[in-house]
Amino acid sequence: MSSSGEIFEKAGRGRVRESEVPNVGKGSETLHSKIYLKAMPLRKLSDLDKIKREVKLGNILIIKVSPLASKSIEDIKTAVNELCSFAEAVEGDIARLGEERIVVTPSGVRIWREKAASQQEEVTTAA
Repeated sequence: MSSSGEIFEKAGRGRVRESEVPNVGKGSETLHSKIYLKAMPLRKLSDLDKIKREVKLGNILIIKVSPLASKSIEDIKTAVNELCSFAEAVEGDIARLGEERIVVTPSGVRIWREKAASQQEEVTTAA
């Protein structure tokens, strides 16, 4: 089995230096730690601590908010506002995935957003 350095050499990119490997997420345990995509429910406001801890470790979280939303609309507003502030503070990203889920990413991971039709450039035609 080839090492990652050998694979990059074969691809013509040269050896990978540790300084070139991104350190994803503030508070990552090691330079080479794995990044996981995790799904979790948000049942109560105290679950936010676990979510923040996971993102600080460099993981990407898909959070189902409907369990908390069914109990308290005010609590879900509080939770989403807190997660937005947190994502900004760690230089991560946050976005809604449909009606029941949000995704929160660590530093260095951005969420692609499609431009709305009104924001896209209009195609001009010769008439």
